[in-house]
Amino acid sequence: MIKILASDGMEKAAVALLREKGYEVEEQFYAPEELGAKLAEVDVLVVRSATKVRKPIIDEAKKAGKLQLVIRGGVGVDNIDVAYAEENGIKVRNTPKASSDSVAELALGHMFALARYIAAANVTMKNGEWNKKKYEGIELAGKTLGLIGMGRISQSIARKATALGMNVIYTDIFEIKGLPESYKSMSRDEVLANADFVSLHIPAAKDGKPVIGAAELALMKPTAYIINTARGGLVDEDALVEALDNNKLAGAALDVFAEEPAKNEKVLKHSKISLTPHIGGSTKEAQARIGMEIVDIIEDHFKK
Repeated sequence: MIKILASDGMEKAAVALLREKGYEVEEQFYAPEELGAKLAEVDVLVVRSATKVRKPIIDEAKKAGKLQLVIRGGVGVDNIDVAYAEENGIKVRNTPKASSDSVAELALGHMFALARYIAAANVTMKNGEWNKKKYEGIELAGKTLGLIGMGRISQSIARKATALGMNVIYTDIFEIKGLPESYKSMSRDEVLANADFVSLHIPAAKDGKPVIGAAELALMKPTAYIINTARGGLVDEDALVEALDNNKLAGAALDVFAEEPAKNEKVLKHSKISLTPHIGGSTKEAQARIGMEIVDIIEDHFKK
């Protein structure tokens, strides 16, 4: 029987369907020092973001020669040493389509929260305050949205933002074909300098260093906002706090953090930062789609 380990959990309907199809499914998180040995018993490893599949774990897994497939339930595969796994005969797949709309909607939700002080007003009202004059916000209509990276998630955001009356500019290392003519391609620095809202949708840098640091933040308008629902560590958190404290940036929104669970108190308690605990793909619809996409990947692999 083909054995599947879902180390970060999996949608219940997908687990049930796999079991109906005759697969053995174990849902259990293993610490890094235990995971490699466990993979000697497993044909498929399914992970989200918590489990890291690095070279030492792959080395242990390949000794037994059983592990054939690693699936990342989500878009990015930064937590997997993909090239090394595939060099050792282990296929790596992800589910890029399943959570695009969910992440896009969260990014837009943060934009509304920043523009209209929704989170701050909610907290102060629960404290008995009525700060009607304090929370004069801005409209998204007519503002410019700058997208760093123009993959599936960015394209979903762009469609939604256009419907709201926003202008879309973007940058990507690849030429993206088939986009509406109204979307304007620019250099990264031009996007940072011209956007009212900047939303990041790129992988982590290979060296692990922030892509947006003090120099990049300095290019942005002091009235602009930056949103990161992509990867923790893309934005230098200390530089971000400094820019906000010095009024060089109007606000920020973070769903992902350099360390998770997030512990940077300067970030967590900053009044100009809208926060969520890495929930970009955490909708019922996205989880159902991810689960079914994982089932399809497994079925396709073992039918070959």
